[in-house]
Amino acid sequence: MRSVRDPIVRRAIAMALAVGAVGIAFGAVANDGDLSLAKALALSALVYGGSAQLAALGVAAEGGSGGASVAAGLLLSARNVAFGIALAPLLPRALGARLAASQLVIDQSAAAALAEPRRDRAWRAFWVTGVWVLVLWLAGTAAGWALTGAIDVEAFGVDAAIPALFLALLAPRMANPAEAATALAGGAIALVLVPVAPPGVPILAASAGVVAGLLVARRRRGAA
Repeated sequence: MRSVRDPIVRRAIAMALAVGAVGIAFGAVANDGDLSLAKALALSALVYGGSAQLAALGVAAEGGSGGASVAAGLLLSARNVAFGIALAPLLPRALGARLAASQLVIDQSAAAALAEPRRDRAWRAFWVTGVWVLVLWLAGTAAGWALTGAIDVEAFGVDAAIPALFLALLAPRMANPAEAATALAGGAIALVLVPVAPPGVPILAASAGVVAGLLVARRRRGAA
């Protein structure tokens, strides 16, 4: 009971429950896309990245190639490089421990660790959050996959999990002019290409929207 009163554990459980709910949506979409339970769980355990998994699955569901699916997932996982750099001072020097920790580098574990002022608490927050989220993510994936036969994916809107998740991730960024320009330019590129390009290409080409964001950022720096 004492551990449950620990703020680090409470925050980890809260974040894990939210992620687990998204995991249910992912599991249902994976089953609807003819992905076996073993493959869905393997994807959740090995990739362990909600937006990356949903992007790859979404591209594949639209008929995109394996390469396009992997590229879409890698594109959305690129932020983990920044997380790794920020977390490096908190990680142990031993290579084996760093490799083990790298599997748990996600938005939630990084945020929990970087929010702690003390190195020992930051390290603990990283592990506690990463493990809790992983467990609930896998449980959510399995539950969503199992429930797919009992619910109508389209009727309940589970298939809308992919765009809904992306909108949820995007909304907080729209207050920044450079990031808003990136999002709008990327959306416009994808919208133009969807009717004419092969599946998977629009979401990859949308990354070119970052050019608009860089131009806006440079203009703002010049004005300052």
